Amino acid sequence: MTILVILIPAALFLGALGLAAFLWSLKSGQYDDLDGAAARILLDDEPADGERRKEAREEEDAAQHV
Repeated sequence: MTILVILIPAALFLGALGLAAFLWSLKSGQYDDLDGAAARILLDDEPADGERRKEAREEEDAAQHV
């Protein structure tokens, strides 16, 4: 029975510590953008200069044909 005197306050302390950590993460914006990180890994990096010039030429050609 004396072990409960130690375990109950320890459990309450750990629960309060977890709640405080959750509230801190909520206030610091950890849950603001849940899908952004998952989408960023799928996006390509910026194209190299050669690819960028090629895309610019294709856009100019497309604009001339319109």
